[in-house]
Amino acid sequence: MARQMAASFRAIRLARPGLPELPSDRPLVIYSNHPSWWDPAFVIVLHSRLFPDREGYGPMEAEMLRRYGFFRRIGIFGVEEGRAGALRFLATSRAILSDPRRMLWITAQGRFADPRERPLGLRPGVAHLMARIPRAIAVPLALEYPFWSEKRPEALAAFGTPLEGQGDAANWAPRLEIALTDTCDRLAALAQARDPAAFTNLLAGQAGVGGIYGTWQRLRALARGERHVPDHLAERP
Repeated sequence: MARQMAASFRAIRLARPGLPELPSDRPLVIYSNHPSWWDPAFVIVLHSRLFPDREGYGPMEAEMLRRYGFFRRIGIFGVEEGRAGALRFLATSRAILSDPRRMLWITAQGRFADPRERPLGLRPGVAHLMARIPRAIAVPLALEYPFWSEKRPEALAAFGTPLEGQGDAANWAPRLEIALTDTCDRLAALAQARDPAAFTNLLAGQAGVGGIYGTWQRLRALARGERHVPDHLAERP
């Protein structure tokens, strides 16, 4: 997945200050918005670089998992629609998180949605899950894939403030919604600012705009006796 993302994006970036401090002896639920088909691949990159000592799992729509069965090999389990599917999701998730070294990655909107859509409209599953596992810590994660100044888009992520404590699903739902909304709003502001210094590069991608303009850049650098830098952001004064 890292290779595919590197080939498809300018860079894979994590907003500073990065991952919040998290205890190693408690299970984690990373819940995010769902802007793109790329989200599972992005999650795999984040997990491999930030959580190498934890086992990662995540739910996926059962029909989608049947189409992309290879996801089963990396801890993805199917979820059906309806009450029976919701109960199975809770039972499977509780079994997974009985081991404090494990974690779940959940696209909590349950559907593709524009990253600037408000309210986020989170599905109730994460709130019900947190109400049943008091030791678990919920961590909001915002994802975006904006175009800046290159031919390929950026893959941007930001973690929010972890949530913990007890309470029923009715108590958890607004807390989860507010925390993820705040995180998405922060990432949106950083995306609009287009400042690479606000991010840590997790994975380098493909630089340059390509085509006629890319050729013109190379020829101009050659004529000036300069080294050609394909990253358009590097031309900023």
